[in-house]
Amino acid sequence: MKEFSILIGGKAGDGIKQAGITAAKIFSHLGYHVFLYDDYPSLIRGGHNFCVIRASKDQVRCHENEVDLLLAMNKETIDKHVKSLKPKGVVLYDSSFEEAPDGIGVPFKEIVKELDGLSIMRNTAAIGALARLADIQWNVVEDVLQKSISKMIDLNLSISRKAYQAVKAPVFHVDDLKRPSFPVMTGNEAIALGCVYGGLELYIAYPMTPATSILHFLAGYQRELGLVTIHPENEISAATMALGAAYAGKRTAVGTSGGGFALMTEAVSFSGQAEIPLLFIECQRTGPSTGVPTYTGQADLMFVLHSGHGEFPRVVAAPGDANEALEWASLCLDVAWRCQIPAFLLSDKHLSESLFSVELPLDLPERFEPILWNGEGKYRRYLIAETGISPLAFPGTKECKVKATSYEHDEYGITVEDADAIAKMQEKRLRKKGQISKFFQDIDTIKIYGQDDSDICLVCWGSTKGACIEAAQKIGAKVVQPILLDPFPQKKFQEAIGGAKQIIGIEANATGQLSTLLKCHGIVLDKSVLRYDGRPFTPSTLSRSLEEVI
Repeated sequence: MKEFSILIGGKAGDGIKQAGITAAKIFSHLGYHVFLYDDYPSLIRGGHNFCVIRASKDQVRCHENEVDLLLAMNKETIDKHVKSLKPKGVVLYDSSFEEAPDGIGVPFKEIVKELDGLSIMRNTAAIGALARLADIQWNVVEDVLQKSISKMIDLNLSISRKAYQAVKAPVFHVDDLKRPSFPVMTGNEAIALGCVYGGLELYIAYPMTPATSILHFLAGYQRELGLVTIHPENEISAATMALGAAYAGKRTAVGTSGGGFALMTEAVSFSGQAEIPLLFIECQRTGPSTGVPTYTGQADLMFVLHSGHGEFPRVVAAPGDANEALEWASLCLDVAWRCQIPAFLLSDKHLSESLFSVELPLDLPERFEPILWNGEGKYRRYLIAETGISPLAFPGTKECKVKATSYEHDEYGITVEDADAIAKMQEKRLRKKGQISKFFQDIDTIKIYGQDDSDICLVCWGSTKGACIEAAQKIGAKVVQPILLDPFPQKKFQEAIGGAKQIIGIEANATGQLSTLLKCHGIVLDKSVLRYDGRPFTPSTLSRSLEEVI
């Protein structure tokens, strides 16, 4: 099989996501590119959870609506998703609970009980049955389970093995591609590792879906990665603690979603005025307000672009997959320190919590060391330099007073209200824009996919990229994906669009926020395809929408 999709569903507490991740790792072990979409309500327990695993010989960045196999841990999964099965699709279910017409039943619950396992180990039994159904050799399953499960591995292997043997014969065959497996990671794990590559020393965050797993991941590996994580009492504390840490010389990042970021906006302005380098990671979800906490959206673009009061330079970037998330997290942290500005990495639930195959190694630029004070003369923290970038010094430096202030100030950091002094310092900060543009001049800030000479051009940003690329293949269109959104690379974008006669924006929001940004740069799109129900685009749903507008 060149490509296949599997949906695993049940209730919260059934270990659905872990089962999905394990299945994805098995297919990755066989040499496939994988993508996992995770869908769950904002409940502690209960509610319907499911994930879709898509495996392909070619690169995949999204899931599809139809699946080849439905693995049901309860009857609700069959009721909700049987319509998603392809014509020759198969249902695999726990026969301890329900019977399904034309399905294959394996008694997951009874197997776990017989071997004195825990209830959640039904998911391990499901993996064994799934592997046998797909004609995957047991040694592959055993190898992946041993690497994925840290506790009670022998018992889990016994349960999975018994379920494997309970399937009489395979229903379809998954080839072993006999090629090296690709590392698999979520978008948030990629963001975390990208920050580490960029020199992250401190990560401070208050948990908020879908950014929370960045904190969990970094906290779990902070000793190995040589950094510190802090979980303060709220997002205001997180942002202001981060300002203090960066002032003291530590490369620091904070992470949150829209509601938490709203509390951080005064810290954003402080960063701009005091020229304290800081990376803000904003993982979007469906809003406004609390909105739909566990579903996706792209409605915070304008909020982040204009966050904070007053005028100061910033960088805003929105990667579209895990590879780009890893690369741009590093770049954003680096440019923040290079230019002493706030930088923003925009993700969303679909990117943050989905699982991707990642192609390594990445061609990342060498980390930049900030411009430091040479110790000569009296230190001026805000020296009016030609580039706008003043030499840094940190508290504790001998013969040096390091000021950080939210007030307008002179070169030493002393408050001023003189008109000429105010203008000079504002102009000094804005000169950094030239250095920011120089930093990105040799970096691919715009990506182009599909048929380059097509009359139809699809414009997307963030996680809509995957579905957009596949939908474009069906109609012979070109895809243009801007990653850097501020400062916007207008010239590169216009060159990328080329001579397209119809330009269509694809966004997961209700108002076309990228379209609005493009209008500010004199670029008007012909039409937009918008989705704002909390669900991501898939290639098939997007293709149907495009048929209506082209």
